[in-house]
Amino acid sequence: MGEQNTDPRALVGGLSCADLVDAMARHHGHRAHILSLVSPTPGRSLFGPAVTIAYLPYRDDFTETNTLGFEGLFRRAVGDSPRGKVLVLSSGGYPDASHGGGTKLSSVHDLGLAGVLTDGRLRDFGELASYDFSTWCVGEATRWGGDTVAPTAVNVPVEVGGVCVTPGDYVYADSSGAVVIPAHSLPDVAAEARRVEAEDKASLSQMRTKDLP
Repeated sequence: MGEQNTDPRALVGGLSCADLVDAMARHHGHRAHILSLVSPTPGRSLFGPAVTIAYLPYRDDFTETNTLGFEGLFRRAVGDSPRGKVLVLSSGGYPDASHGGGTKLSSVHDLGLAGVLTDGRLRDFGELASYDFSTWCVGEATRWGGDTVAPTAVNVPVEVGGVCVTPGDYVYADSSGAVVIPAHSLPDVAAEARRVEAEDKASLSQMRTKDLP
């Protein structure tokens, strides 16, 4: 009996977000899908374990976090093994405010993260498209948003698009949306998603056969 493939990326290889969302619904009762995301590189999917930064409405008396700024909190969030991780940023109640742009997120590229997911806006789509990572957000911003929302805490559960994301959850995003999968469920959810995919193909084949004269 062969060994089960436990490489996370191989587990989801070739699957779509829709297949994974259907599979999550069969294994879990909570909401796991995020809609209405856009990307400067919409043909580039995103997958990896989440690290989180919670944004909150800006306060000038949050001395420690204001001193650390995005870069300091980002370094705390990604730790010593940043490669392949997904940086998840919560909107902090202001989804139309900018949560970063090409300059701030250059560290995501430099450290080899898989990408960024946020239910806020991001700036500099042209610059973000030139980086190696995948970016998904609710839209492009033009105005700096640092006086509206600010990063406040790292690697805590956050709410993104109506979904709870905890550090270590696996995030998958493509042009149809995103799905958040608990790490311990990933092998089972991926296997179920392949069954969903096979069922859909079988149903399509049956429909086409019925339509034949």
